[in-house]
Amino acid sequence: SPCCPATAPKHHCSRGDLHEGMGQNTSNSFQPIPFPCYPISFPRYSSCIYLTRCLTHRTFQIASFVNATVLDASIQQVSLAILESMVLSSSSLFQQVKQEVTLERLLSQLQVTDQQIQTKAMALLMALLQTAGHADRQNIIHSSASVGDEMAHYLYVLQSVTLNHLESRMRMPLDSYNQDQREILHGLRQAAFETESENSLSHERRRSLCAKEFKKLGFSNNSNPGQDLLRAPPGLLALDTMAHFASRYPDAYSRFVLENSSREDKHECPFARSSIQLTLILCEILSIGEPPSETGSDYHPIFFAQDQLLDELFCICIQLLNKTWKEMRATQEDFDKVMQVVREQITRTLSSKPTSLELFKNKVNALNYSEILKLRQTERLHQEETLAPPVLELKERLRPELLELIRQQRLNRLCQGTLFRKISSRRRQDKLWHCRLSPNHKVLHFGDVEEETETPTIESLQEKIPVADIKALLTGKDCPHMKEHKGKQTKEVLALAFSVTYDVEEYSLNFIASSRTDFCLWTDGLSVLLGRDMSSECMRSELETLLSMEIKLRLLDLENVPIPDSAPPVPKPPSNFNFCYDFSQAEQ
Repeated sequence: SPCCPATAPKHHCSRGDLHEGMGQNTSNSFQPIPFPCYPISFPRYSSCIYLTRCLTHRTFQIASFVNATVLDASIQQVSLAILESMVLSSSSLFQQVKQEVTLERLLSQLQVTDQQIQTKAMALLMALLQTAGHADRQNIIHSSASVGDEMAHYLYVLQSVTLNHLESRMRMPLDSYNQDQREILHGLRQAAFETESENSLSHERRRSLCAKEFKKLGFSNNSNPGQDLLRAPPGLLALDTMAHFASRYPDAYSRFVLENSSREDKHECPFARSSIQLTLILCEILSIGEPPSETGSDYHPIFFAQDQLLDELFCICIQLLNKTWKEMRATQEDFDKVMQVVREQITRTLSSKPTSLELFKNKVNALNYSEILKLRQTERLHQEETLAPPVLELKERLRPELLELIRQQRLNRLCQGTLFRKISSRRRQDKLWHCRLSPNHKVLHFGDVEEETETPTIESLQEKIPVADIKALLTGKDCPHMKEHKGKQTKEVLALAFSVTYDVEEYSLNFIASSRTDFCLWTDGLSVLLGRDMSSECMRSELETLLSMEIKLRLLDLENVPIPDSAPPVPKPPSNFNFCYDFSQAEQ
C-alpha cells in the first residue's frame, strides 16, 4: 500500500537505528519501526496517523532514555528532540511526555557538560511550559510534594538564565536616530492624547504640541524625550514596558496619564519618570543582568506561570505606584520616598511566593501605604525588643541628653518668632501678627504686622507678656477663641489652635498655627517654659530618630561583635597594691 510506511521511501538517520536500543516489541499490535527520517515530499495523512500512533506507544521508551543516568549522549539528544516535537504537535502527546519525564531529571540535564544536551533539554522544557495551560504549568513546576534545595536551585538557575535574555535591552540606551524607537516613543504620546490631525499643522505648531504632550506624559526633557531614556540600565527596557502597558491596557494607560495631567504640577505623578524608575527597580528585584549564583535557590513561582513576567509585573506595579502616590498625598519632592515605598510593597509581596499574577495583584494592592507604616512600626518595636539589655540601658541613658537637645531647639525656634493670622468674627484672614520669645527666655513679645513685612525686630513689637505670668497652656476646643465660635470652626482649625492664659487666667493670647509643624514647635516650646514635659507627635518622632542614629554611631565599632546580656565579672583585687613605676630614671 502506498500509505504504509514500510513501502515508503525513507532516509535513515546517520546516528544509526534508534530502535535497536529500545528492545523489540513482541505484541501482535504492531512491529517496531526504525524511526526513519521521511522526506518532506511525503506528508501522507495515513502515514502521519500511523507514525503518531507508533510514537504514542513509544513515549515510555523514549522518555526512559532521557531519564536514564548513563547513556550514549547522541541517543539522549535525539530522544530530547523527538519529545520536543511530540509536545508541540499534540496535546495528548504533551500529557504523556509530562507524565513520563520528571522535571527534576530534565533540569539535571541542564547541568551536564554536553552543550548539545543542554540545548535540547532547554528546548524541551520551554516547549512543555509554552504548551501547558495555567493549571498544567503549575503542576509541572510543583510536581513534587515539596521543592527540595537541589530542585529549588535548578528552578532558580532556569529563572535567571531566562530573565537575563533581557539584559541586552536593559543595557542599551535609546538611539534618537533609530526610526523604530522614535515611532514607539511617539506612539506613547498618540495613545494618551486624542489630538487633531498633525499633518495640517505647521512645523512650529506641531513641535509645540508634541513638547506639551510629552511634558504631560512626565518626561523631564519634553523637547527631546529620548534624553530621559539614555540612562542604562534600564535603557530600552523602560520603553518596552511603557509600550506594553499602553498597548495591552489602553484604558488604564489613558486614565493614568489624563488623571495626573489634570492635577497641579507639584502633585502630578509623572508617568515617564515613574516608569523608568519602576523598570529599574523591577530589574534589581528580579536580578536581571546578574549571573546565577552557584548556591542560589530563591526563585519566584510566578515566573513559571507567566510568559512575559517583567512586562506584566510592570503593568500591575505602575498602577500601584499611582495608587500609593495618592495615598501619600505626594508632591514632586516626595518622588524618591514614593519609589521606596513601592519597592517595599513589591518586595514584600514577592517574598510571599505568589503563584499567579492575579494573586500577586490582590496581595500588592492590599499592602497599601498605611499597612507599610504599620509593618515598619511593628518591625522597629520587634527590633527594640530583641536588643541586648546593655544596648537598652545605653538607650535610656541617652534619652535625657537628647530630650534636652530637643528642648533647646524648641526654645531657639520661639526666639526666632512666627507669623500668625488673626481670624475675626467674620472669619476673614486679613491680618497678621508676630510673636517671639526674648533671648533670655523671660518675655513673649507680640504685635500686629503688615502683609509684606519681613521678620520684625523685637523692639518693634509693642506688647509683651512675662513668662512668669503665664498660668496655663490650652489646645483645641479648650481655647477661649474656639469656645467663642463653638460649632463654627472646622476640625483642621481646632487641631491648630492653642492659647496661653496669664494674670490669674483673666486674659489669654490666642494662636492658630499655619501648619501642624508650627503647632508642635510652639506647644512644645511653651511647655518647656512652663516646666512641663513635651508631648507632641513631632517630639516623639524626632526623639526616636535621634536615639536610633546615636545608638548606631555608638555601636559602629561593635559591628558583628556579640554583646553579652550581662556585664563580665570584675576580677578580684590583687593581694596588695605595692607596685609603682619609677619615672625618675631616664629611659635608655
